[in-house]
Amino acid sequence: MEKCPEKVVIALLQHSCGSEEEANLNYCLNAAKKAAENGANIVCTQELFTSQYFCQSENHSNFKLAEPIPGPKTEALKEVARNHDIVIVASLFEKRTAGLYHNTAVIIDADGSLLGTYRKMHIPDDPLYYEKFYFTPGDQGFQTWETKYGKIGVLICWDQWYPEAARLTALAGAEIIFYPTAIGWHPSEKDSDGESQHSAWQTIQRSHAISNGCYVAAVNRTGHENPAGGDGIEFWGQSFVAAPSGQILAKGSVDKNETIMVEINMADIEESRTQWPFLRDRRIDAYKGLSQRFLDR
Repeated sequence: MEKCPEKVVIALLQHSCGSEEEANLNYCLNAAKKAAENGANIVCTQELFTSQYFCQSENHSNFKLAEPIPGPKTEALKEVARNHDIVIVASLFEKRTAGLYHNTAVIIDADGSLLGTYRKMHIPDDPLYYEKFYFTPGDQGFQTWETKYGKIGVLICWDQWYPEAARLTALAGAEIIFYPTAIGWHPSEKDSDGESQHSAWQTIQRSHAISNGCYVAAVNRTGHENPAGGDGIEFWGQSFVAAPSGQILAKGSVDKNETIMVEINMADIEESRTQWPFLRDRRIDAYKGLSQRFLDR
């Protein structure tokens, strides 16, 4: 493989989702093409971008939204990647076999080849986030992929709250960790807790960038969705890219459909890791307790 460029342009596709899968898919395909025309090298979608966030209820009919990987959606994404010389990270609802479904990201290189998949490891079960009903936890571990534009790792939404996931992905060589995401406010909580919830979400991911000396790119949906009725979720958008220093290099709005683009310098990873040598100073001999649920005394 030829040497990766030092400067790479990331594009995050942030948008609201309607009830028509084809329209959501076409929006992203067209947005990816436009991003490529504007200089993007790596394009990432938000979590489960072809549908509204159906996990707000436990409804067996929603399993019809899933498809095998590779399948028609993967093939459409591969074509765009190949024709526009871009790497694409895209989050899909995977039907692995009857009764076995995953929340899965596909990683497609700039030649249109499917490099692999990442199946979401941490599956939430919270009010309006009933993902355990739909998704089996991932069984592939934490991975990286060598693409035309750098070595990338992918984690998905709830994974972003776990330092262990980011650490293991960085230790596997990730220069950029992408987080396709679907997160927002319960409308009844927004006034009292909205600011602190968003701050926590942004802070934890910036900390992953700092402690691992890598770039972090989180792409979230926007808009208010209530496919199951009730108050629904107000997705807070604000997709962003953080540098190895934790500095936010680019950030989206709360409520607009937009592509967040930013050029990053891969040389900053080496500089960060030598200035702040966290990987050097890890006490790997002292961390055995991390493999236990709790350190009972």
